[in-house]
Amino acid sequence: MEKFLELEGGYLFISFVILAVTLFVTTRPFMSKGALKKGMMWVILVLSFFIGLHFKMTTDRMNDVKTAFNEGKTVICESRALRKVAQSVNIDKNREWSLEGDIFTSPNYSRPFHSARCIVK
Repeated sequence: MEKFLELEGGYLFISFVILAVTLFVTTRPFMSKGALKKGMMWVILVLSFFIGLHFKMTTDRMNDVKTAFNEGKTVICESRALRKVAQSVNIDKNREWSLEGDIFTSPNYSRPFHSARCIVK
């Protein structure tokens, strides 16, 4: 559950805003009688599907990245620190990188990288 909230927290917040807008719109006088029930049901269903799909795809990619790293392959991670230069960082065991849980760290690099923001090269 902690991993789900960590990875999908932003999308959950956006979903709650969408649900609030749906609630507001479907309770207006110009909407039909069953609009609230139907609208909320469909919006919750669609949002749940897409958030669940995103979580499944992200965790699958994280597992692929961890497996590849442990096999000695190079992993590419997004660097949000420098947007103009070096937008990605190559992570490899041979370059003193280590994997602690879901986080890549190195004594030679100032910041860690989450495996959810990485792909296999």
